[in-house]
Amino acid sequence: MISPRLPVGQKVKYYRRKNGNRTQAAIAGLCGITERYLQQIEAGQKVPSADVLSRLAAELGVPIAALLAEDGVEESAIPLTAAPAVARALMGCDRPRSSVAASPAELRERVEQAWRTWQSSKDRFTAAALVLPDLIGDVEHAVRVTRAGNDPEARREVLRVAADLYGLLRSYCRRAGRLDLSLMVADRAIRAAEDADDPVRIAAAQWNLGHVLLSHSEPGALEEAKEVALRAVEQLHEAPVTAESKAVEGALELVAVVSDARRRQWWEARRRLEQRAAALAEQVGEGNVQWTVFGPTNVAMHAMSIEMLAGEASEGLRVADQIDTHGLPSRERQFTFGLELARCHDLRREDAAVLVHLLDLEEIAPEDLARNPVARSMILDLQKRVRPTFRRQVNELVQRLQLV
Repeated sequence: MISPRLPVGQKVKYYRRKNGNRTQAAIAGLCGITERYLQQIEAGQKVPSADVLSRLAAELGVPIAALLAEDGVEESAIPLTAAPAVARALMGCDRPRSSVAASPAELRERVEQAWRTWQSSKDRFTAAALVLPDLIGDVEHAVRVTRAGNDPEARREVLRVAADLYGLLRSYCRRAGRLDLSLMVADRAIRAAEDADDPVRIAAAQWNLGHVLLSHSEPGALEEAKEVALRAVEQLHEAPVTAESKAVEGALELVAVVSDARRRQWWEARRRLEQRAAALAEQVGEGNVQWTVFGPTNVAMHAMSIEMLAGEASEGLRVADQIDTHGLPSRERQFTFGLELARCHDLRREDAAVLVHLLDLEEIAPEDLARNPVARSMILDLQKRVRPTFRRQVNELVQRLQLV
């Protein structure tokens, strides 16, 4: 798709987001200007000098002409990779089912196995696409059957299973680029959890919704994500306190932390992480309640992420040195940690280290690497500027991931 004509400032903003989605603070620091000055450039309030424009182009990995040209910029589409069969099942296209509904115990085992595969498989998108369509149909069929039945406990358990399945679908659809479907299943998870009258699952469903909002580019979405998370924390305090409720509360606090960090409220993000999330993580220890992977390691990873988003690459790498992700049950979290490590090195233009981490990510989760828009931009940006020593390896990575 071709965008309309853009002023210089808007083009700077476009390429900053497109090529690594780096913060204004990071780009400004690397170009030797203040963050405020870059904000004014992007807002069209200041016109950069030729020297500043040259430095901006170099850091953004584009020729100066790309920032000055009157025509639009070519936008590379983020791949939408949700399996058509999954989308059809969610839309109810295969809904007519006359067979006897599967038992809650059978559905519970199938959903938990799907979750384990999603969190641990290198080829999780392929594996999920094979099992999710039938699983969606069978769970929703069971919900309809038990709703008309006279066994309230069976109905409640099926609704719990449905809430857990929709949580998995939220993650799958979001990572596959279908934020529309991700928002839809997040809402279904909340409804199922509420119908089951399960406070922990209601909170976990709000955590899912918070993550969808964190992915949206709509104005106000980041603030709304924090509001959703903190409202869920308040509701959770009305329920009996358990280890599970504390773990989910901690996961919700991390949603608020990310919201603060992405809105450049660094002090507030660090304060909440230390005073709220870290304290809860110490109480509950490492775990995976409601598939949130909440615990001290996840909290430490968020501490590193804050520094990366703030453009404090050296501090982010220092924090990362204290983190060991190998014991985490989620390959996705391991991937995210590795990607943010690569981004810290990218901020410092340490291309060899960036390449090492990208190759490690290809080993950890090749399907995630090929689908992640930040990773794709980072790889293509690296290809443009890498020294001849590493060019062959980068080109081969681009070919393997089919980025061209």
